[in-house]
Amino acid sequence: MLKKPKISVIGSGKVGENVAYYTAIKGLGDIYIFGRAKEGIHKAKGIAYDINEMVYLLGHDIKVEGVSYNEEGWEKLSDSDIVVITAGVPRRPGMSREDLLKVNLDLIKYFSEQIKLYAPNAIVIVVSNPVDVLTYMTLKFTEFPKERVMGMAGVLDTARMKEVLYKKAENELNKVSIKDIKALVLGTHGDTMVPVLSKTFIGNTNIRFLFGRRDIEDIVEKTKKGGGIIVSYMGTSAYSAPAASVVVMLESIVKDLHRILPASVYVEGEVADWFGFEDVCVGLPVMLGRKGIEDYELVTLNARELRELQKSAAHVKKMIELAKTLV
Repeated sequence: MLKKPKISVIGSGKVGENVAYYTAIKGLGDIYIFGRAKEGIHKAKGIAYDINEMVYLLGHDIKVEGVSYNEEGWEKLSDSDIVVITAGVPRRPGMSREDLLKVNLDLIKYFSEQIKLYAPNAIVIVVSNPVDVLTYMTLKFTEFPKERVMGMAGVLDTARMKEVLYKKAENELNKVSIKDIKALVLGTHGDTMVPVLSKTFIGNTNIRFLFGRRDIEDIVEKTKKGGGIIVSYMGTSAYSAPAASVVVMLESIVKDLHRILPASVYVEGEVADWFGFEDVCVGLPVMLGRKGIEDYELVTLNARELRELQKSAAHVKKMIELAKTLV
């Protein structure tokens, strides 16, 4: 990616729009937004027009273009360096991520076919839910190397845990800076996610030395239910924080920062031996750089955390087996 990066966003809903918006604010590269035209409304084009005007005000030397793919086709996906898939049916009240699987699987297959045809060298970030399963299926549909396909989940879930910790600390401890809160959430993006308490600190102190058992249980529960709470209030899924989480990953890739971030990634080989499961996509800490996933961090977990992570991976694997029967 020595040239100006070409970043394509599939989906012109709230998440896709905000991914394009935050990416443009940071000036990370040229942005193409792909959406469906419906009844004369070309939303992707309107979003691009609006963001372009902002870009000129900010002084970034990038362009933003909207594409109505059901009318114009996919040619403008060609030579994309990174493709972010955000399109899909959003989660609604009372709807589990599993319920989304049947609806969104066909879309992911279609998008994967276009990416494979027009952008065979791209890095792919999947955002559509259930993200772990759809990341796995994207990997299989595209037949890309595992280093170039990942799902966004852990960055968001970790941010949610930090937000819960910040509020808890504000209420029960002295006020702290959000920058001094360190957390890590692994596993699936769902109810079996694993907030890793042994890696959770405020400053240099593990939270087990700061809060009682009930407080810690409350922190874990609120972290797991954060997405559902937003759905209950808004009637649809979150979009600002998910989009910002994608851009954290994008920035590490585009700028070759080699940040270690949790992402839904394919597990095999040495990584499988370390964690005790394989042939599944699940949230693990990885190093993100210009080539995509450049390394896996073999993080040390205590026995309980490892069991929970293995349970989380087993849950995803069951859904993957279901997905395979639907294609």
